[in-house]
Amino acid sequence: MELRTRIALIGLGSDSRRDDGVGRAVVEALRDRALEQPLPPEVDLETCNGEPARLVGLWHDADLAVVVTCAHDYPGEPGRVVRREFDAADFALPMRAEPHSRVLSEAVELSRPLGRLPRRLVVYAVQGADSSLGTGLSPTLAPMVDRLADCVAQELVRESTPVAPVRPCRS
Repeated sequence: MELRTRIALIGLGSDSRRDDGVGRAVVEALRDRALEQPLPPEVDLETCNGEPARLVGLWHDADLAVVVTCAHDYPGEPGRVVRREFDAADFALPMRAEPHSRVLSEAVELSRPLGRLPRRLVVYAVQGADSSLGTGLSPTLAPMVDRLADCVAQELVRESTPVAPVRPCRS
């Protein structure tokens, strides 16, 4: 039996709080492109509204978990993308100014004793402009979704190509 590498791409956030839905929007953009631009077969596209136990279930047994989420830092730079990478030895969360830092921290702490941490975790935190109730991304973040989806897709493809080095995407 051949074991395959598993990569989990997780859009973390709520699409009912404007820019908080950016992670979900990136995952949906990649799903929409799947016929023309397929991702490697080892990539699972998922979304999570912020439940730590669900996050643990989505990333367990993953060699790589990529989480795309919204960050709010006041004052901040709406549209700024911060990429952070952790390996199993240095899961040192939370990320400051990240609304889901509690969710990520709790998921890591739940995963650790269960042996369900991914081998590597990459977090793309996108600085939001609007976290008010409502649907639809702000005019700042909406045009960024396709570019961020391209960046994440490139990282996923590089990860599935063993000889290619992983280079962070710049915003």
